[in-house]
Amino acid sequence: MLKLKDHSARPSRRTVLKGLGAGLAASTLGRPMVARAQTAGTIKVGFVTPSTGPLALFGETDGWAVGKIKELLKDGLETSTGRYDVEILVRDGQSDPNKAAQVSGDLILNEEVHLLLPASTTDTVSPAADQAELYECPCISTGAPWQAIIFPRGGKDKPFKWTYHFFWGLDEALNTFVGLWDTIETNRKVGMLFPQNADGETWGNNDYGLPAPTQKAGFEIVVPGFFQPRTNDYTAQINAFKEAGCDIVGGITYPADFKTFVNQCAQQGYKPKAMTVAAALLFPSGIQALGPLGDGMSSEVWWTPAFPFKSTLTGQASRDIADLWESETKKQWTQPLGYSHAIWEVALDVLKRSANPLDRAANLEAIVATNLDTLIGNVNFAKGPHANVSTTPIFGGQWVTGENWPYDLKIVDNSVNKLFEPEQKMKLMPWSA
Repeated sequence: MLKLKDHSARPSRRTVLKGLGAGLAASTLGRPMVARAQTAGTIKVGFVTPSTGPLALFGETDGWAVGKIKELLKDGLETSTGRYDVEILVRDGQSDPNKAAQVSGDLILNEEVHLLLPASTTDTVSPAADQAELYECPCISTGAPWQAIIFPRGGKDKPFKWTYHFFWGLDEALNTFVGLWDTIETNRKVGMLFPQNADGETWGNNDYGLPAPTQKAGFEIVVPGFFQPRTNDYTAQINAFKEAGCDIVGGITYPADFKTFVNQCAQQGYKPKAMTVAAALLFPSGIQALGPLGDGMSSEVWWTPAFPFKSTLTGQASRDIADLWESETKKQWTQPLGYSHAIWEVALDVLKRSANPLDRAANLEAIVATNLDTLIGNVNFAKGPHANVSTTPIFGGQWVTGENWPYDLKIVDNSVNKLFEPEQKMKLMPWSA
């Protein structure tokens, strides 16, 4: 038996969400755990992740982490009110907001889960959180800048009751981008690349998106218009950046789109001194897909094996988790791995402390009182910038030629968080020499 360590939606959307949520039952990706002894009951936890589709890289480590958690919980979970079996119901949001809403609604209404955990990307978290708010189910999420989860859903001025999110803030990511650019010699002209979707609209927002801190820091920006995801032609953006003489490209896009953009930059003779892009440059596979053009690319850093924290579930350090992932999957560690583990640290801590893990209201009370040092840092909803938010650390990183893998991600900027010193200095992209 495992004994763990102590430690306003808009009205116009409600009808749509209700229809999506009450819909068809979805297939389970993993078998629920079987009770092995007499317990106080079975806690049902719903987990929603983009296992397939264009956002699958964000959820790549989720299934692996769930497998580890199921193993830990095979003999039940010891809580303040007794030992319970835990049934984990995994659903694939398929990188589609409508599907994420549908499977989340099914988990809440038909499976009657006691806790909902949507992980990874705005397109997964927001629709799932809307369902949780609508149908009054406690929800803990991560894997997207908190403003992108709170503001578009109508929570800027009115806190939510049932949904809580831990992740770094867009403002911190933006300041990390500026921190990276301040360390190199450029003409301080930034071409901005944003897709026409929820993430692009958030990052490209003139009031709280990337343009604001960039201009405040004295950079000139060029925004040629948002592009349609999965487009095959970036000539308009590239020409605008070339004409303005932009030494820097910054923004957000996904791996396949960015690969197309970078290849067309090379073909059209546009070679900026820095390319700092969120999302697309998070993953080893994404950077490897660029081939030699990947050297020197930069982005925000969510988590690395260098993080000085340990798991409250296993006692493993960040490096231990990364090494285990690499040895078992034969793949390089990837940034979401830390959060794939941490969301279960928070969820199980909540259930441990709950006055009744089989009661949604009791679980909600436990979420609100969370204060836990996890693999990715402290999660404390009482100290966040918003009533439903706890922020986590972020750094600036750059991909360089690797030792054991084609590229290694190095911390090159700690201007936003001072947990540790940068591993090396930011360098100009080799193609600009």
